Order: sequence, then structure tokens, then C-alpha cells
Amino acid sequence: MLLRQVIELFDLLDTPAANGTTVTDLFKERGNVEVTVENVKGDEGDTDCVTILIKGSEGKSVGGSAPTLGIIGRLGGLGARPEVTGFVSDGDGALAALAAGLKLTEMNTKGDIMKGDVIIATHICPDAPTQEHFPVPFMGSPIDMTTNNEKEVLPEMDAILSIDTTKGNRVINLNGFALSPTIKEGYILEVSNDLMDVMTRVTGKLPAIFPVAQQDITPYGNDLHHLNSILQPATSTNAPVVGVAITTEQPVAGCATGACHFEDVESAARFAVEVAKGYGDGIISFYDQKEYDHLIELYGPMNVFQTFGKDK
Repeated sequence: MLLRQVIELFDLLDTPAANGTTVTDLFKERGNVEVTVENVKGDEGDTDCVTILIKGSEGKSVGGSAPTLGIIGRLGGLGARPEVTGFVSDGDGALAALAAGLKLTEMNTKGDIMKGDVIIATHICPDAPTQEHFPVPFMGSPIDMTTNNEKEVLPEMDAILSIDTTKGNRVINLNGFALSPTIKEGYILEVSNDLMDVMTRVTGKLPAIFPVAQQDITPYGNDLHHLNSILQPATSTNAPVVGVAITTEQPVAGCATGACHFEDVESAARFAVEVAKGYGDGIISFYDQKEYDHLIELYGPMNVFQTFGKDK
């Protein structure tokens, strides 16, 4: 149960004064974590890029070999001030990722230590711009996607959960969260059975999977339509990436306030915690390595989809 963590972090983030230092101070108060906060300026403002390393008992940070899970909270911003007052729907990804991280930090302090390292990465911006998008407006970001990926998609991450509000569409029609197929180096792979098992255990429901188009796994800025930024981390890494989309039945604008459903954020965060346990233990896989190797043998690499295209 992560309700306390969600509510506590929501109170920290739902303010014009929200910043990375306040968030990371909370983590340092609750456990022995390594944090970084970097204020990054872009064409439309600035944001605090935050990373939090929660060390595992056999993690690479302590000389072990257990794999490292990255949990990325994707968003444009927590707020769209001064145009909109309050925490916006787009902030759910950061809230869920941070709630999962806070729970893991507190678990470590109490003696329930994961085997593998976990890295939380997101950014804290209470006054991001908005942008037009069909069928409802999106949140923009003070920094471009290339910079965002540089700060959040770290080489230490062996697999990545990318948590993002994904409500501004007509293809995911449920309240809760949904998973993407695994994305790796330009390939859309089959959905991980291990992750579906975790989802079923966490929600008590059948797994919900959202459709992914080829355009969705190409970089922003190539003049193609994207569902949203949930799978943009896959353009900057060779690690497998799975999107964890926080969803609604009806399209909801990313800049809408009053649209944060605590039960959906909590279940997505709880899912991330459970994946962290199993992934560090080596009992959860994001993809079938043998199947992937055979794909490469048959069809060759697809890394071109991680770029802006041929001759770009």
C-alpha cells in the first residue's frame, strides 16, 4: 500500500514552489540514498532534473551483479502556471515514480532490501508550457526531449519502466493503468508475461495493454504523430523499455487540474515496486533474449527507428 507516499508527495508537488531539492530532502530523510538535483534551462523555462539511487544488497553500486531497474516519471510539467492553477494531470507520472521510490527507500531503511539497484529519474517543474494536440491539449516542457532523455535515461539502467499520464487519446479506454509491449532498439516486442503476471496480482484484474504504433517509438521532432512521450526513453538506450500508462476512459487534457486519481497513481506505483523486487531477484524478464537474437538474425537491427531517419 502506497497511499501515504502518494499523498505526502502530492502535497510537496502541488505548489508553485515545488522543486527538486524539497523532494530529494524527503528521500534523504527517509533513508540512505544518493540523489542528484540539476536545474536545467530551456527555451521555455527551467526545471529541476532529479535522480535517486536506491542501492540494492547485490547491486552494481556496491560491486554486485544484480540488474538495475530504472523507473522514469515522464511528464512535461507538474503545473501550467500562470495559465492554470494547481497540479495538472500530466504530473501523475512523476508522482507515481517518486511514490514508488519513496516506498523502496523506506523498505530499505526497515531492512527489506532489494537485491538490485533502483534508479528513479524525473523532473520537477511547476510552471511548464502547454501545446496543442489532438484530441485534447498536451503539456509542453521547458526542456527539449533530447535533453530530457540525457538527464533521465541513464546508462546504468538495465531495464526501464516509463510511467506517464496517457489520457489524451481515444485508444486506451479504462481508468487505471496499462502496459505497452516491450520496446528495444527499434523493435516492438511481445508483451512480457512476467510483467502481465505482476499487473494481474497488483490490480486483481486482467492485464490491460495499450497499442503502440511504429511512430510512437521514434524520436520527438521528426514531424510524426506520437501517442505521447511515454516511449521516448526507448530512443536513447539499448535497454528494454516498457511504458506504464496512467489512463482514463475519456480523453483528459494533460493541462487539466483536479484529474489526479489517487487510486490509479497508487496502483501504478505499487506495480513498479513489485517489478523492482522481481527484476532485482532475476525472476522477472522484460523480453525473451533468445527470441530477440533470432529476430536480429532474421531481419537485422532496427536502430534506425531510434534516429530521426535515414541521412538525418
